[in-house]
Amino acid sequence: MNTPSHAILNLAALGRPAKPQFNLAIALGGILPDIPIFIFFIWAVWIEKMPRAEIWTEGYYQPFWQNAIATLHSIPLALMGVGIAAWRNWQTGRLVCLSMVLHDLLDLPVHNDDAHRHFFPFSNYRFISPISYWDPDHYGNIVAVVEMLLVLASTIYLFRWVRSPISKTLMVGVNLFYLIGLFVMYLR
Repeated sequence: MNTPSHAILNLAALGRPAKPQFNLAIALGGILPDIPIFIFFIWAVWIEKMPRAEIWTEGYYQPFWQNAIATLHSIPLALMGVGIAAWRNWQTGRLVCLSMVLHDLLDLPVHNDDAHRHFFPFSNYRFISPISYWDPDHYGNIVAVVEMLLVLASTIYLFRWVRSPISKTLMVGVNLFYLIGLFVMYLR
């Protein structure tokens, strides 16, 4: 699933109109598991100057990057974070970690050959889904439309109670970006 989708869907699932002070924590937890992927990409392009053809076929699969990605996509580690935050009565930390768990659960069914190790460090098992959020060879063109519609519905729901103009602008921007991306990648 695309990273911005996680922030919006997680906010719709975990956010509460009466508790807007937790929205940032939920959005952060929604994107946090993908941060190592962004760091990898910046490293590959700007520091390593890796050829574009090798970035996602070779560099992405290097053990260091796979372990960094697996650590933040780990359901057991995020659940431990939920438990520690609950034990310490730290609501913000609990919501960040819960949002990370939700991110991982949403990723499970939509990753094919790029599946994460969601049970790391206890297992290296990867659930290889028959569908992909991006790969047309694995119904990515259909999954992308479903994802876009879920994000749009969540945005409409959130628009009623999210007060921040910046948040509203970002949500509209994500929806426009997805609409353009859908056309460019799958409908032309």
